[in-house]
Amino acid sequence: MTDTDRQQHPALPRSKARRTIGVGLSVLALVGSLAACSEAKNSADGAPTPTPSEVPSAVPSELPDATPSVKETDLRKVTCEYRKDDTGSPAKFVGFPPKQLSKAVINAKTMTIYTNLGRIVIDIAPGDTPCTINSFAFLASKKFFDNTVCHRLTTIESNGLGLLQCGDPQAKGDGENPTDGTGGPGYLFPDENLGPQYARGVVFMAQGGDASNSNGSQFVISYTDENAQLPQAYTPFGIVRQGMEIVDKIAKGGVNTAKDGIDITSDDGGSNAPKMKVQIKTIRIS
Repeated sequence: MTDTDRQQHPALPRSKARRTIGVGLSVLALVGSLAACSEAKNSADGAPTPTPSEVPSAVPSELPDATPSVKETDLRKVTCEYRKDDTGSPAKFVGFPPKQLSKAVINAKTMTIYTNLGRIVIDIAPGDTPCTINSFAFLASKKFFDNTVCHRLTTIESNGLGLLQCGDPQAKGDGENPTDGTGGPGYLFPDENLGPQYARGVVFMAQGGDASNSNGSQFVISYTDENAQLPQAYTPFGIVRQGMEIVDKIAKGGVNTAKDGIDITSDDGGSNAPKMKVQIKTIRIS
């Protein structure tokens, strides 16, 4: 398997991605539980309701049929399985996450991405995606994401999707490196919480369209409501509460034009870098 074959990114519309039928809560249930948590926090803090630019337009006001999240007592019984990535993909290995969730992970509410352009605050729900959040908490504690760049940007005009992708520790993010999008943490873990849509503000894991249950460190932020064409193959684990204006600014900046030898219309993660450099200073789970 070559580096190009191991690209970890949502498949573009013309790709032959395998459609994966998932189990567990839908993304709508996740959105509902996260929205409820966000509203409760604002009420408790006496903070004003976020402006429209701070919340995804697709958050429904009510989801009466949403399945409730796993209770804290049940989360203590969760066992996560992380397996060695033996595909030969480039890796920054800092160890395997613990199999059991710590109290800090069980009680986690937000994942904050500190970038050179500002903070992006993501509401998370460990009850929906416990092993995904556990992995992020572990990698963040090891400073895995520090000084990495977001390497891939797709626009409706260029690819029919509105996505910003980050989390490859080796990525250069210059639009000229065909191996961008192949790096990871040296381990893989199964999908969680597969659902029917990837609306604006939803944050989900990236993996090859034909490689289910192969999550690593790469993740995607959706900045449009026009990503419904994506197969239900990517784990949604959060929703942006603050900082969507940063993602919108990056999107408006456009995509880099690659040098000769890289097809910028292909699915290669390295050929669709944002013109505006996006560097992650650090990530914190709290």
